[in-house]
Amino acid sequence: MLARQGSMVLYQGKVDFSYKGAGFAGRIVGNATGQEMQLMRCTGQGQVFLAEDSTMLHPIELQGDGICVSAENVLAFDESLQYEVRRIEGHGIPGGALFTMQFTGTGTIVVKTHGTPVVLPVTPTTFADCNAVVAWSAAAQVVVSSQVRMRRNAYPGDTGESVNLQFRAAPGNFIVVQPYEV
Repeated sequence: MLARQGSMVLYQGKVDFSYKGAGFAGRIVGNATGQEMQLMRCTGQGQVFLAEDSTMLHPIELQGDGICVSAENVLAFDESLQYEVRRIEGHGIPGGALFTMQFTGTGTIVVKTHGTPVVLPVTPTTFADCNAVVAWSAAAQVVVSSQVRMRRNAYPGDTGESVNLQFRAAPGNFIVVQPYEV
């Protein structure tokens, strides 16, 4: 199992913890995209208990499918899962893109949330605040939706909801949203 460095709070049995480096290219990509994960490898026989900042933990079983999760929301995952940085392009986003981690294969990923998340099926009219989205089905198409309007300058103030993600997909896809904005 790979886990976020420093997240172990208790273990029983004979478990070894070792540094899991991302390599030079992995560090460059992680720093450039904000999707850097500092990991440790947990091996041996026993139980390992993980926690971080009193967040709620949600194990998700992948069985050959995929899920997209921000690196910030990943606590641990099976080493059998493949993962890579995925780019979400869009207009109206500072820097021109958002990034996320895409996990695929067979195994478990533990996702952390602030509060009890809402899991919704994806429909053509599913929009979510990009700062509250935790995860979504990798098969879902994600489009950046900008609420910037020409009349905006005529009125003072801002709603703070100018950039959202729209999800489109076939039935069976889902999104996970937490009641908290990062």
